[in-house]
Amino acid sequence: MDISVEVRESALRHAQAAADRYRRSDADREDARRRREHGEAFPDAPDMLAARTARLIQRHGVPVEAVMDTTRGDCLDRPAMHERILGVAKDLQAWSFLPRGARAARTVARISVRENGHEPPIGTGFLVSPRLLLTNHHVFPHPEAARQAFVEFDAQVTVDNMLDLPRRFTLEPDVFFVADEGLDFALVLVSADAYGRPAGQTFGWNRLSVQLGKLVIGEPVNIIGHPSGRLKEISIRENRLEARLDHFIQYQTDTEPGSSGSPVFNDQWEVTALHHSGVPRTDGQGRILRRDGAIWQAGDDDDDVDWISNEGVRISVILKHLATLRLDGVRRALLAEMGPESGLGDGLTPQPSTEPTTPPVGLPGAMPQTGATPPGLPGEAAVATAAARAGAPPGGTAVRAAAPARRGLAANPGAFGGDRHLVFLHGRSQQGRDPEQLRRYWTAGLNGGLTRAGLPTIEPADVWFPFYGDRLAQALQGREAIPRTREEIVADPAEAAAPRAGTTRRLYEQLIVEAAGRTGMPAGRAVPQEGLDDAVHQGLGWLAATTGLDRLVIAAVFGDVAAYLDDQPIRESVLDCVMETLPQSGRLTLVSHSLGTVVAMDVLTRLDPGVNVGLLVTAGSPLGLDSVFQRLLCGGPKRPDRVVRWFNAWCPTDPVSVGCPLGDHWQGELTEAPVANPVGGAHDIEEYLAHPEVAQVISVLAPVS
Repeated sequence: MDISVEVRESALRHAQAAADRYRRSDADREDARRRREHGEAFPDAPDMLAARTARLIQRHGVPVEAVMDTTRGDCLDRPAMHERILGVAKDLQAWSFLPRGARAARTVARISVRENGHEPPIGTGFLVSPRLLLTNHHVFPHPEAARQAFVEFDAQVTVDNMLDLPRRFTLEPDVFFVADEGLDFALVLVSADAYGRPAGQTFGWNRLSVQLGKLVIGEPVNIIGHPSGRLKEISIRENRLEARLDHFIQYQTDTEPGSSGSPVFNDQWEVTALHHSGVPRTDGQGRILRRDGAIWQAGDDDDDVDWISNEGVRISVILKHLATLRLDGVRRALLAEMGPESGLGDGLTPQPSTEPTTPPVGLPGAMPQTGATPPGLPGEAAVATAAARAGAPPGGTAVRAAAPARRGLAANPGAFGGDRHLVFLHGRSQQGRDPEQLRRYWTAGLNGGLTRAGLPTIEPADVWFPFYGDRLAQALQGREAIPRTREEIVADPAEAAAPRAGTTRRLYEQLIVEAAGRTGMPAGRAVPQEGLDDAVHQGLGWLAATTGLDRLVIAAVFGDVAAYLDDQPIRESVLDCVMETLPQSGRLTLVSHSLGTVVAMDVLTRLDPGVNVGLLVTAGSPLGLDSVFQRLLCGGPKRPDRVVRWFNAWCPTDPVSVGCPLGDHWQGELTEAPVANPVGGAHDIEEYLAHPEVAQVISVLAPVS
């Protein structure tokens, strides 16, 4: 049987099953309808409304200022407050709604099959990791169907309504293929391109989350797909969630055959479900009806069916199913690339980092998930992380002997003519990492942005990469005269990650309170807890709630910044380490990130006079905080005279860049660009560099041939 015929017959079986579920859920939909008639815009359970509201605030799905405005002055119980906030999120979209949707659309591909000399389209799929594509089981019922298929990204029209150039990829089900008929999903590996790059490196991928709170009844859903095999289309508005079942959701939206396998998004462009079937109207005997009221017969066109709703498989259910599978190490590593929120890691939460982790063994060209550790670190992982910062290993209080500090990397002597230099200056939490690997990842991010901008790419070996990660970690451990005990760390990991006392502690507290104020924390908001002063605790809690970053990670970031700025031996150690791997002459382009932007400002005061700084790039920077720029060696918020041009990139959901835009505080000419980084990767340097507007600035003034 031809694959396309098999796909159609299987789709009809799933449509029949969807109709049966729809009929059994009549009472739920009728209850929701009555509640809407009585004024409930979101007729869902109170716990679901609470979870959804919390996620919206944590992920900046609704501006904090708008939340304050819509609830100020009214005496609201919790359900009424949740509904008020959800109403704001539904009716008002941030400017990033459209560009984020465009970014999500790039991850969606048309699926076609080769058979009988033709290439008929059979469905839609979308990337959920750098190399894994999710679609329906009835599209790929077995590995052989995937072997005969191919996927096309950018099968669409451009912004000028001209035909875009599709990019075709084959599939490798022999390397990875997992499918389940009951949940109607299939997950398959996409081959790399001609240069060995994973598809996700070019088109991005959707970070799936096993957590609740992505959608409530009454909220809109958005679908991107290839209905009837046409060029990519989007269905937005006049669409809403009708019912939530154990494994499926039902929603009103316009879809057609060929939409099978499309992602179902919420308004924050998080994938909530895998679209798998329309719901046909049926008679009392369960037979599918045509739009003219007659019974649909085999041989009738699918367009003749009276479709009354749609059904998708809940993403959280698919992820939970994947977590139960017994797979070998290579396949498990591929699942782990889907990221920490998927719940499909190897069970060990890595130390919080804004850089990629090591690629899985045996998987050439791997592109692991990047981004900060998500909310809710498991207890043992949090203890291990805090222990590493506090100078105590997880098993006790003894301090391990420090390994030799790794050194930075110089660029090829003749790179860019030898008189122009590109330097990457990393941020915090890079101890123990391989500088060569980090340089490759930074370069990969920049090359992604250069490619999107239509510009030539660069080689990692042509970049200078000072590395101070080990030196900073050793200095931080050395300052703890009395290492924290395991009991202290378990009691409060965030407190264990913070400085103990003295001026560094006071600076840390100032940074937390100032950052919380910059993100809109109401005055007088306090949540008492032992282990931290109320003001600091309330700041940590607010930052965690409004950015989605864990309290431990926030404490570690600002603790490192405070230690660098306040402790002169630490500062000198870091600066000496950086200066060891910098060019002594020529024209310099300095690209810095996170704590590295603070270090960069200090480095500029110590560069050899023969070095001409043509461009300074800061990304994800805390330089907008008063407590930071007042303590710089340059003496305050004034662009250094030796810098010809300064460009700052910041993301509104990046908690480290809460003081941006810098132009509000810094004197002198400064160009800035807000960018929309993905949830979970808001502070990721690769995400910053992958934006064409950022890469283009570097290419114009940097030594890119």
